[in-house]
Amino acid sequence: MSVVASSVAARRWDWSEGGRYAALVAILAVATIGCMAASLLAGYAPLDVPAAFADLVAGRDTLAALVLLELRLPRALLGALVGFSLGITGAAMQGLLRNPLAEPGVVGISGAAALGAVVVFYSGLAGLVALALPLGGIAGAALATVVLYGLVGRGAGTMTLVLAGVAINSFAGALTSLALNLSPNPYAATEIIFWLMGSLADRSLAHVWLTLPLMGLGWALLILSGPALDGLTLGEDTARSLGFNLERLRLQLISGAALAVGSAVAVSGAIGFVGLVVPHLLRPLVGHRPGRLLLVSGFGGAVLTLAADAAVRLLPIRPELKLGVVTAIVGAPFLFWLIYRLRRLA
Repeated sequence: MSVVASSVAARRWDWSEGGRYAALVAILAVATIGCMAASLLAGYAPLDVPAAFADLVAGRDTLAALVLLELRLPRALLGALVGFSLGITGAAMQGLLRNPLAEPGVVGISGAAALGAVVVFYSGLAGLVALALPLGGIAGAALATVVLYGLVGRGAGTMTLVLAGVAINSFAGALTSLALNLSPNPYAATEIIFWLMGSLADRSLAHVWLTLPLMGLGWALLILSGPALDGLTLGEDTARSLGFNLERLRLQLISGAALAVGSAVAVSGAIGFVGLVVPHLLRPLVGHRPGRLLLVSGFGGAVLTLAADAAVRLLPIRPELKLGVVTAIVGAPFLFWLIYRLRRLA
């Protein structure tokens, strides 16, 4: 009888835990939708969003409909997509490396994506082809993935993965600095620097349709790795004994990070600290389970990115601050606090 009672109690506890997780995901999803609505409303001039939507549906080419379709809607969509990519990838990298200071750029994909976009700037293709800039970033991320696979190999461990990522990041950073150093005129160098700061301004729906399929595939690969990440918390040997293939897990996470973060950097530039801050804030709410943290961190990253992007438009500063600057201002003090807390716990 006691066995039956304990079994029923365990099921109730599992249901309660699952209910709390579902509620958390729902709350963050609603918050993301609310931040997207706020992003549509935020701007230099007031916009009647419902009337603009009505004009779009009716096919009327009004100024409000044009502003909504060409400026604010792409910015809101990309804010959600980029933030989701950074948040979910940060949680995945922290789960894989079992390191609270890991972030999406740890495997070198974001630095290589930025380099690809810089090469497009430097070569002049950005002014000749409409989507040359994001395509260059995606090509850089793809090339870095191939190089990472070649460096890591099939049976390499986590430390080898980290070292390979550091090497790719360092080399990409050096080539980016070289491009700035050899820039033919100061205006091109300034344009490159501004892009590297990260921003969602002046993006179009074409950027959304270009990156959405790649991001979606990356998210799927990362979410499917959730059970293996939970098993990895018990140690690599235990995870293997539970039937998880760690070599395949690493390759799956590298591919997911390349698709998600590479696409995000390709359209927005470098936006830091989102993938580092968000998983730390939300990890206690999911019982420190890496698998459940993935989806939650994705929505959390979307909320943070959308809120920061709305803030840069509402601040009385012209020209507006770059999004990457704002996230760094918010994230750097958090990193200092995190390091201090980890030192006290050591």
